[in-house]
Amino acid sequence: MRLRAAALVVALGGACVAAAPPATPSFDGGRAYDDIRQLVALGPRPAGSPAAARTRAYIARQLAKAGLEMHEQAFVAATPLGPIPMVNISARLPGTGRGRLVIGGHYDTKLFRDFSFVGANDGGSSTALLLELARALTARRGGMTVELLFLDGEESTGDWHGTDHTYGSRHYVDAARRDGSLGDIRAFILVDMIGDHDLVLKRESRSTPWLTDAIWRTAARLNHPEFSPESTPIEDDHLNFLDAGVAAVDLIDLEYSTRSGALAWHTRADTLDNVSARSLETVGTVLIAALPEIERALPR
Repeated sequence: MRLRAAALVVALGGACVAAAPPATPSFDGGRAYDDIRQLVALGPRPAGSPAAARTRAYIARQLAKAGLEMHEQAFVAATPLGPIPMVNISARLPGTGRGRLVIGGHYDTKLFRDFSFVGANDGGSSTALLLELARALTARRGGMTVELLFLDGEESTGDWHGTDHTYGSRHYVDAARRDGSLGDIRAFILVDMIGDHDLVLKRESRSTPWLTDAIWRTAARLNHPEFSPESTPIEDDHLNFLDAGVAAVDLIDLEYSTRSGALAWHTRADTLDNVSARSLETVGTVLIAALPEIERALPR
């Protein structure tokens, strides 16, 4: 027969085609790579700059195309260079139950005055991954609410010390404390510098163990050895969430180099040719696949 019986429902003498199963979220690394290309074309994008504003406009357009509403959280950060206006951006994919899972990353690039730093990986890859998650997760059915959080001001204005860094995540957590919504954040997943062409993600040693385990188990199940069993401590946006009592994990490859092996992190070599669509797709695919296990493991 040309028509499969499972595709046909017969009732009251008539026939109708059974409803199609829900679409499976699929992460497109090529599309995320193109987001990085668009961001790099804007040039350096340090917090408070005109290019940072153009970056927000790009994020807004992509979220709107995905059918999501963007929310801005504007604030003025006191920095060693003086007050700098910054803006966090968020969008929510509604789910079931109470609380939300926040997946975040920064969209600013570090300020360098002696060369043009376009931050393809450091700022570009996290932004692109969140945008492609926005597109992919619209096909998801069930599960808890997911908030995508684009953080401003992760980079320091000079050397990383004291509180001259992670301005956006610190403000976001403080605001959640003030308005009483901190308890609604069930867990926080940070992505940072995950586009490295030679991707190696070590377990960040201060990250919440059960949350790290859920992601690394999923990576092993999907045969992605880029998720290494080695561990290392990293100071990043996730620490502000951990300090507030929120389960958090940092996915980051700080050993970022060019294809010839030279250092690329915070150098002029952080360019489009040293990031990879495959790396972006690896991280995005693992995160999407890990969501059910993460939700089951969340303390109720």
